[in-house]
Amino acid sequence: MSAPRLTSRDWLGKASAGLVLGFVLALGLSGLLAWAIGVSDTFFSARGQLAMWSMSPVWCIVLSLCFLFRSGLRAWAVLGLASAAVWAALYATGMLEGMSA
Repeated sequence: MSAPRLTSRDWLGKASAGLVLGFVLALGLSGLLAWAIGVSDTFFSARGQLAMWSMSPVWCIVLSLCFLFRSGLRAWAVLGLASAAVWAALYATGMLEGMSA
């Protein structure tokens, strides 16, 4: 039995998952990068700019690769779980504490 082939079916579900959850994932990864390189309070520094501008290439990569999923539902599920994991890690680092005022 061979594996199912990739098709262009359900491209709207895959593209919408890449757009919405890709943005959420890229935003969370940008926050983790800011934490990892030590951006403390301002995004006007070189490190802050690096963290901020890293979001668009990550979002483009996720949007480009979302068509490799077998279905739109699988794209939503995998990208949703990845986004939840990244945002949980972001919460665990304490980067979100200043936003809950």
